[in-house]
Amino acid sequence: MSAARTAPRPAATTMERSRAWTGPAILSYGFRPFFFFGAVWAVVAMALWVAILAGRAAPGAMLPADWHAHEFLFGYLGAIVAGFLLTAVPNWTGRLPVVGWGLGALVLAWFAGRVVLWSPGPLGALAVAGVDLVFPLALAGVILREILAGKNWRNLPVLGLLVLLTVANGLFHWEAATGASAAQGYGLRLGLGTGIMMIALIGGRIVPSFTRNWLVKRGATTLPVPPMARFDRAALAVTGLALLLWIALPDAALTGVALLAVGAVQAVRLWRWRGVDTGVEPLVAVLHAGYAFVPLGALAIGAAILLPDTGATAAAQHLWMAGAIGLMTLAVMTRATLGHTGQALAAGAGTTAIYLALVAAVVLRLAGAAVPDAALTLYALAGLCWAGAFGGFAVIYGRLLLRAKG
Repeated sequence: MSAARTAPRPAATTMERSRAWTGPAILSYGFRPFFFFGAVWAVVAMALWVAILAGRAAPGAMLPADWHAHEFLFGYLGAIVAGFLLTAVPNWTGRLPVVGWGLGALVLAWFAGRVVLWSPGPLGALAVAGVDLVFPLALAGVILREILAGKNWRNLPVLGLLVLLTVANGLFHWEAATGASAAQGYGLRLGLGTGIMMIALIGGRIVPSFTRNWLVKRGATTLPVPPMARFDRAALAVTGLALLLWIALPDAALTGVALLAVGAVQAVRLWRWRGVDTGVEPLVAVLHAGYAFVPLGALAIGAAILLPDTGATAAAQHLWMAGAIGLMTLAVMTRATLGHTGQALAAGAGTTAIYLALVAAVVLRLAGAAVPDAALTLYALAGLCWAGAFGGFAVIYGRLLLRAKG
């Protein structure tokens, strides 16, 4: 297959630019490689983690728990954020998408980070961090260029969150290199807090909008409130302030109270989006289910801070890491893939099954913390469900992502 790319006309649309690429179909749009390889990595990284827990494998660049936290927060999430932004930003700015070998270079930079984090070879901690940070820095540069060229200032907060995620990644590397417990450190909390703010900001746009569109088609008269109303802005402000407290003072009683407040306002926010009316269409309902883990996680972490003797903080954080980030990204990946490949926006049996598998993974992970005697078994089952969810995505949606036409 020829690798030549037809030069687009200045007035070419996003889809024309994508179709003009005559190389591998997977490099014709940002969501294709990053959603596919991100899902594959979610499976591989979980398999490696189960092997680590069984004493049969060990990463070379970090302590096992640090590697596990890093690769799901910065490795997996970094890929999905890239796929989403490289697809959404051209629509936001009216600019042409990154396609072809430029896109391929970003994918290789991401892949290089995964390789050196597991097996650094002769590289020291500084070099490993440098290799891993090439990808998010390059991605941020691309997004900045597109926003500036398109003068799309309203989306600068999204770029700001991407920069924060990159800073958190660097901080995580520094903590791991200096012998600190990076999996419980500032970098982890900054990265996780940034991921939750991304869901609160971007989810606050897409969940009510997609729900409204679906309900209107069904002739419903009770619709979600418009995105980013005054209450939504207040909820974002409360959430941002509480997350800053959690990052800086994770054990303070004030932080616990602030997170309980976040749980309350985000629950009200979600209720205003009419998710209760979407149960018959899993593709829409899953957006609400994924977002629900934002208030659930805030309530659980806040309670764990105020009741430190329970030792439930790590398990509570998984409501955000596996629940909010895991399910919300899976929801966006399935919907975006269907929409951008010309498929009907409806969830089949396979898609519904992978949603349920992801929810089961979160429940089993929490059960493992609650039942220590069965923890290893429950964690293994949680890992199996997680792998089933993302492996199922790669199988079901791979044909759409790897081929020019679904």
